[in-house]
Amino acid sequence: MAASEHAPGLSTRWRATVQYIKRESLTLYAAYRNPRTPWLTRLFLALVLAYAFSPIDLIPDFIPVLGYLDDALLLPLCIWLALRMIPEPVLADARREATARIAEARPVSRVGAVAIVSLWLLGIMLAGWWLLNVAIR
Repeated sequence: MAASEHAPGLSTRWRATVQYIKRESLTLYAAYRNPRTPWLTRLFLALVLAYAFSPIDLIPDFIPVLGYLDDALLLPLCIWLALRMIPEPVLADARREATARIAEARPVSRVGAVAIVSLWLLGIMLAGWWLLNVAIR
């Protein structure tokens, strides 16, 4: 048998990683909303979730190699740390809630997508306006 028949392909591992991050992000969100979560843990969860769902990366993706460092290492590390901070009973409830949300297969928020695209367009227009003003002077 060829080695490729035993080892999962890169595409399969990538999809599994994306699913893991999605499931654990929903778990963190459910734990954040749970009143039994300590306030310091909630604060850390808020920061991790804001970073996970933010369209802006700490290191921009267009920078070779380093651009994906935050997505590949920093975010999973923060998720791992956040999961360790959540009390076990809260974590169990949050995982059940996350699994239920994934099973619902809720539709993607079109309003959220429009808002993000609008913010990017506004940013591009402001950057263009700024560059034009700098170039004219």
